[in-house]
Amino acid sequence: MKFSPLACAAAILAALMPAAALADDPQDPSMRSAAARARDRAAIKQMNQRQLAYVRQRDARNGVTYRVPRRDRDAYESAQADYAQKMAAWRRAVAACNAGRWEYCDD
Repeated sequence: MKFSPLACAAAILAALMPAAALADDPQDPSMRSAAARARDRAAIKQMNQRQLAYVRQRDARNGVTYRVPRRDRDAYESAQADYAQKMAAWRRAVAACNAGRWEYCDD
């Protein structure tokens, strides 16, 4: 049994098309009244407020663990400065090697 390429492409395309979301369907009979829409709006607002409270609590809990002591910040800055100096020296050596100064061309 042979399948035409067009039929295969149509089947693949139909399978990959997203299903239409019914959440905001203007024809939804349960959302036709103003009272139903107001209840829906209030429920969404309440969910958003609960999520905001959760995120604020989570951030307050985690904020304490993200504080870094001054000595650790100083050590990090010192390590960063050492790294920057080593990288600058390495870049100078690479430039010298590329310019033909073979003593800078270590493996």
